[in-house]
Amino acid sequence: FQEGDASNLEQLPDKAFDLVISIFGAMFAPKPFDVAKEIVRVTRPGGRIVMGNWIPNDPTLVAQILKISSSYTPPPPEGFVSPMTWGVERNVIERFVAAGIPAEKISFARDTFTFNFSGTPSEFVDEFRKYYGPTMNAFEAAEKNGRSEELRDKLEVLFDSQNRSPRKDATSIPATFLRVTVQV
Repeated sequence: FQEGDASNLEQLPDKAFDLVISIFGAMFAPKPFDVAKEIVRVTRPGGRIVMGNWIPNDPTLVAQILKISSSYTPPPPEGFVSPMTWGVERNVIERFVAAGIPAEKISFARDTFTFNFSGTPSEFVDEFRKYYGPTMNAFEAAEKNGRSEELRDKLEVLFDSQNRSPRKDATSIPATFLRVTVQV
């Protein structure tokens, strides 16, 4: 593994990969046009780029977590581009076309990722609080305003309502995402 910035892959040579995959990763990098340009640059002609991106305003888990979390955090800085814009087809097309890919070489499918957790939905909220950046930031801001219990309660209601596990001690929550495939 090599740590890097998806909007600046300077450590990687041009046309180095047959397949470039980003599942819920590159969408969080700043400068989305640079992200598209860089992942196109490192993909060989005839290769593929596959992205999994969360969809804004989707009724499933992640979009709803972000909606709830954003109501507890300060507004983003000027010029901030929401990572969720990668879940909008026209934005994805615009970014890859600007990177030199013809629009007809970009395809989309709705797909489902299922979060499976061997604990209760409430315990799963704790995991998001500890490890998922937007939720971590929301709790940090909510704690400063004495609203962390309110945030926790809202997230627990969300996780409980979307849990499909038949067991009380387990969590299984499907979440819809946009699967993007780019033929280079």
